Amino acid sequence: MTEGTAVRREERGLGRNFHYLLSAYSIQTLGEGVVIAALPLLASKLTDDPRLISWVPLATELPWLLLALVGGVIVDRYDRRLLMIGAQTIQTLLLVTVALVVTLGGTQIWMIYVLAFGLCAGDIVFMGSSRALIPTVVRGADLETANGRNVTAETLGRMFLGPALGSALFVLFVPLPLWTNAVTYVVSIVLISRIRNAAGHFRVVPAASAEGSERRGVVAEMMEGVRWLARHRVLRVVVLLAATSNFSVFMAQSITVLFARDVLGVGDAGYGVLVAAMAIGGVVGGLVSRRVVAHFGTRSVVIGVSVASALSLVAIGLFGRQPVVVVALFGVWSAGLSVWNVMAQSLSQRLVPNRLMGRVGSATRMIAFGALPLGALAGGLVAAAYGLTAPWVIGGIVHLTVALLTLPALLRWPSVIEAPQEG
Repeated sequence: MTEGTAVRREERGLGRNFHYLLSAYSIQTLGEGVVIAALPLLASKLTDDPRLISWVPLATELPWLLLALVGGVIVDRYDRRLLMIGAQTIQTLLLVTVALVVTLGGTQIWMIYVLAFGLCAGDIVFMGSSRALIPTVVRGADLETANGRNVTAETLGRMFLGPALGSALFVLFVPLPLWTNAVTYVVSIVLISRIRNAAGHFRVVPAASAEGSERRGVVAEMMEGVRWLARHRVLRVVVLLAATSNFSVFMAQSITVLFARDVLGVGDAGYGVLVAAMAIGGVVGGLVSRRVVAHFGTRSVVIGVSVASALSLVAIGLFGRQPVVVVALFGVWSAGLSVWNVMAQSLSQRLVPNRLMGRVGSATRMIAFGALPLGALAGGLVAAAYGLTAPWVIGGIVHLTVALLTLPALLRWPSVIEAPQEG
């Protein structure tokens, strides 16, 4: 059996291993959604400063900028299933430690930053390993289906069910969201441990370098993934647009807890419901994403999602003064995100050699997700200077400008992009 093929070809459908992988990802993203809602609420109890509030999402995403490349090397060097278990074990211990402090009433805002940073650092290894496993446990023809289910599960957990549950638990008992997330990680660990490595594809055997060495230095291995991405004209444009979108939306999302309270008049419990309702479009997008990508092709999806998402952010800043209006407009953005993620993940899994999957994926996420903390920092500064609606408008204009500048390059793409995976 060659690298990149399904581990269990004899299994019907997506297979037992994928369903354990999907179940683990679903439960852990639910726990993350709970904490995503709780941490800004906890910070808002300690300060009203938009800049300090924006540092919570900044800390949540900063590891992507600082640690993603190293994480990619780790994913390509070691058993990916064991990496997922190890990462979530460390995350669980960190959650339990901070939950104990919060329960005892000793919370300080720097602790929230440390927790957010630590959870994201673990996600670098967990997410990189999870996505690199998908093309080894399902057939190439099933990638859009598998990624569509993954994105739907992530949207339901992290953006829809989790935030509503997190805010409700926070109102009930402040540290309860942290304890809940810890429990979901334990369940995820149990599910991952059920995955069987029958074909031996969960640990990649490094290819020899040009000099004949099978194991080079960490820096050399990191740069191999960066160079591969930089040379690929299709993926580098996709990554640039993803980074721009993330920067733009996080300008606004970094202060959403204050926007909801002061502009929309939503309380603590309603904040989680608002965030969940804003993700409804993402749930719908995840369900139809496979068919949308198959029908319209990669090029049309990239252009359409980029322009529509940018315009939705501007519209929220200009017209979003009622929760229902914000939910409807943001639904455009979240639906586009789900379709985009399925398109981008499937495209990458087809184009990137499996032995480089971790490193190219980490370079991609370093750029795309590394824009999130920068957007959060910019959003806090813009909100402090110009008001809580300004980050929506400015972020949307930035996104639309970059989308229009890349349009000539996008129009030169074929409508459907297919390529055999390199060995």
